Amino acid sequence: MGKWKWVLPICLIGSLLGLAACSEKSVKETTGPKVTEPAKQPAKTGEDKPQKEEPKPITVNVIDPNTKAIIRTFSPNDMGFETNKEAYQKELEKWAKELARGTEAKPGYDQKMVLDKIDTNGQLIKGKPRIILEESELVEKIMTASVAGGDVDLPIYVTESGYKPEDIAGLGEIVLASYSTYFDSRVAGRSKNIELSGQAIDNVIVGTGDVFSFNTTVGPSDAAHGYQPAKEIVNKKLVDGIGGGICQTSSTLFNAIDKVGVQYIEWNHHSLSVGYVPPGRDATVSYGGKDFQFQNTTGVPLLIKTLYGKGKLTIEIRTSAAYQTIYAQGH
Repeated sequence: MGKWKWVLPICLIGSLLGLAACSEKSVKETTGPKVTEPAKQPAKTGEDKPQKEEPKPITVNVIDPNTKAIIRTFSPNDMGFETNKEAYQKELEKWAKELARGTEAKPGYDQKMVLDKIDTNGQLIKGKPRIILEESELVEKIMTASVAGGDVDLPIYVTESGYKPEDIAGLGEIVLASYSTYFDSRVAGRSKNIELSGQAIDNVIVGTGDVFSFNTTVGPSDAAHGYQPAKEIVNKKLVDGIGGGICQTSSTLFNAIDKVGVQYIEWNHHSLSVGYVPPGRDATVSYGGKDFQFQNTTGVPLLIKTLYGKGKLTIEIRTSAAYQTIYAQGH
């Protein structure tokens, strides 16, 4: 019994000493050199990543080379350039045609040549050059630019009259061709209309390569321009109308110019036979409608000369003596 009495205190003392040692070790660990952990980096967000630039939309600007103004801006991809090029091209062709030739609401870029003319005092009356917007070239340019975008200038071509200023004085020297038609001078309205339309084309210069348009040269054959009521052919019927008789002038011109050899651009016949020229040798016109047009392919500048007399209209095609040899070589 005595033995166990000593053992218990000794064990108790040993336990206490062990706890003290553990406590000291714990203190040493906590008071030792402090280890600094590396700072945690904040997680990267999407905003920290390099931003990819959004591709700019492809556009094509069509520009008027004269005014530098943008006529229209196309968005090729929105219009199906990549998905249906054929439909896209057809849309461009339709737009180009309207731009060149105009619509009911807006005139186009194309303009017929207004030929120069010599007045009664020998002075030159300047006309206007021929202006053409090449539709197919415009469409091709836009199609090419539709790949990467860019600017396209309208392909506008201006053609001046094909003669030299020094030609003017001698253009009436040589008569290359002549043709006459006859009318009843007692019919006042018709006679007046033939006279007025004849005066309109008198002394008009048709340079080499120039295109002559009867309607453009004569202008409106209405009362405001002095034209009078007279019989005219409409839908195979003779009816009264302002300006009846001007087709005799255009038909006389056709028969004269046909002798020198030109290229016809527009030439129409009446719906009924006329008595002042042989069958098939007439040229009907109507301002705003049917026209008589030809291009001077003779190689020399020409002058139209009109001689109006009582019951007779004569139209001569003349040129300068300096061009007589050149003309003869071509004919």
